[in-house]
Amino acid sequence: MTTPTPSRDDLISLHGFTPLPVDQDAIFQGKPFLHQPTPVPLSSITYPSSTDPLVAKVQEYAKEKLPIQTYNHSMRVFYWSTIIMQQQFPSLPPISPSTIALTCLLHDIGTTPSNQSSTLLSFEFQGGVIALDLLKELNGNKSQAEAVAEAIIRHQDLGTVGTITALGQILQLATVYDNMSLRPYLIHPDTKAEVNKAYPRKGWSGCFSAAIANEKKLKPWGHTSHLGWEVFENGVRENEFMREVDSWE
Repeated sequence: MTTPTPSRDDLISLHGFTPLPVDQDAIFQGKPFLHQPTPVPLSSITYPSSTDPLVAKVQEYAKEKLPIQTYNHSMRVFYWSTIIMQQQFPSLPPISPSTIALTCLLHDIGTTPSNQSSTLLSFEFQGGVIALDLLKELNGNKSQAEAVAEAIIRHQDLGTVGTITALGQILQLATVYDNMSLRPYLIHPDTKAEVNKAYPRKGWSGCFSAAIANEKKLKPWGHTSHLGWEVFENGVRENEFMREVDSWE
């Protein structure tokens, strides 16, 4: 029996193209969260590399290419993203866990020293191009690859006007939580501790703030300037909410 070809609407839902406001304050209506966060044991979330060969291949690629601090950040972001989607946006069409995993694994691939210095593109744009090419090379689904690339390109595109894909907004919420602890109450404290224990930060705040400084040095026109070079770099370095776990090994 032939499997039906997914419709355009099916692909939009599955890979997180559902539009959301880019304005996070509008989404949360001035509140710290839409739904009270509850503890989520990591054992209750199945990481999709166990069932999806494409995710397994990209996970190995990320382990090889990324510093351990960036790899662990990418894994934490998968769990933050998954939990935020499940607890804060239960009415949204469920996004493929594989699509979320691929996006999180590759979202900072543009920050590696070799990738930063090999292009004049801003690191998010370079990361999106790398992700799109890699997933095509691995014979990934076209719509999934485009969803991943779109989210990576826009994952620092915070603002107040316009819309963004649901995948992109969830990635933004998860990364600014991990990097600067914006909206710190989206994740229950017990879950925060468990995820950071499983994928320790190893001084992530200093590691990523150094990557921001290098991006500024190499590309003073870079898209990160949209967030304010000093404000963003200092906000990452001085992440008080994560200070107690930042040195965990």
